[in-house]
Amino acid sequence: MKKPIYVGLVHHPVVNRRGEPVISAITNLDIHDIARTCRTFGVNSFFVINPSETQLMLLNDIMAHWKKGAGGKSNPERKEAFSVVKGLESVEMAISSIEEETGMRPEIWTTSARDGENRLCWQDARRRIDESGEQPVLILFGTAGGLSEEVFSISDFIIEPIKGKNCYNHLSVRSAVAITLDRLLSRRI
Repeated sequence: MKKPIYVGLVHHPVVNRRGEPVISAITNLDIHDIARTCRTFGVNSFFVINPSETQLMLLNDIMAHWKKGAGGKSNPERKEAFSVVKGLESVEMAISSIEEETGMRPEIWTTSARDGENRLCWQDARRRIDESGEQPVLILFGTAGGLSEEVFSISDFIIEPIKGKNCYNHLSVRSAVAITLDRLLSRRI
């Protein structure tokens, strides 16, 4: 049996560019693109994590348009992509949702654009996913300036950063999710 994989887009707890804790805003484009990427790579659920009631209402409005409204009627593929999206108030709620669904606590993998010690390299990460066993994996991506230390402290692994050809390293979270899922879940050629 293939290991269940979940993705969490964290809007809190994250930090701004100065390292201060913030709640970032949900963006329509992130939800659309990440949902499509998650559906493409067979992710079980894509959690949009934001404690703001107003922000979760916005997410529900976006989802309703594509799942039940005119958007879903005119674009069935987008409707299908939104089938994996769930809005939750906290990382802990995402973990509980996975435990309820699978009967197991997931391994928590976090991402960061920053180098650091004890990073899980891409080859080892892929190997962990490919090896037998049913323990689910929750991969968390931060918005704004990245995940807070609070999230890293509950992480089992931090995946090494995505690096390009030069020192510039400022991918959109949509791009980071797509690259990460391709590296970890794509069919081998």
